[in-house]
Amino acid sequence: MKTKTRIASLALSLMLASGAALADLKIGVSMSQFDDTWLTYLRESMDKKAKSMPDGVGLQFEDARSDVVKQLSQVESFISQKVDAIIVNPVDTAATQRITKAAVAAGIPLVYVNRRPDDLKLPAGVVTVASDDLEAGRMQMQYLADKMGGKGDIVILLGDLANNSTTNRTKGVKEVLAKYPNIKIEQEQTGTWSRDKGMTLVNDWLTQGREFNAVVANNDEMAIGASMALKGAGKEKGSVLIAGVDGTPDGLNAVKKGDMAVSVFQDAKGQADGSIDTAVKMIKKQPVEQSVWVPYRLITPENVDQFK
Repeated sequence: MKTKTRIASLALSLMLASGAALADLKIGVSMSQFDDTWLTYLRESMDKKAKSMPDGVGLQFEDARSDVVKQLSQVESFISQKVDAIIVNPVDTAATQRITKAAVAAGIPLVYVNRRPDDLKLPAGVVTVASDDLEAGRMQMQYLADKMGGKGDIVILLGDLANNSTTNRTKGVKEVLAKYPNIKIEQEQTGTWSRDKGMTLVNDWLTQGREFNAVVANNDEMAIGASMALKGAGKEKGSVLIAGVDGTPDGLNAVKKGDMAVSVFQDAKGQADGSIDTAVKMIKKQPVEQSVWVPYRLITPENVDQFK
């Protein structure tokens, strides 16, 4: 009898556990790439947020590995699994229409995080949680322009050209430059968000004998690469001003040490929390804003400790 009782109790507990599992909200998350430094912080913050939710939110992360076709396939797989919502960090912001169409047709809430699709007229059931990249570019360039006294030469390290974060951050930089005719762009090339590529480009420019007073990088990783190249070339710290975007731990450390003049804090936790909260609200048919903006903040040597 005791054995039967134990078996019955086990069966009941499994049924209850199964019921709890069925009650959990399941969200599929396709990230453009796992090995990007800032996106790693975003992913980790999303995981922490989900685990803290009272509803029992389960996230299924997939790595698109910078492949548009793979990302679409991942979204289609989420749909076939009948997830409750989908979150996408797009590989290519110009290639999201098929993802949007598939999710809307399936009636599954879709949240784009960190990168807003180029299509600004998103349909009902689709939301973006991101930060205004134009503002990031404006903030870093205005700080540099003030430090440069409104004159000198700069080089720009661009992110991935398939990403409108690159376009908009650079556009923000150039909006500020329009007010300073004595600041010239000496070079402008893509470092694809990479520290190694940023270092290689700046090293090549130095080897070619190019002169510049500042490096404007679309992210911290390329800015750190630029700093490494300048250090390797024997340039005195601070003789060339370097600006980044993101406020990663390495970026904050570089500002603290004087290797970077400035960065712009992109709030990974803010975007992560916003994407999960928004997805859950959409699942529950609660009202949401179609564009959720998480503000950027300027990081300088004077306030860097606030961000650590």
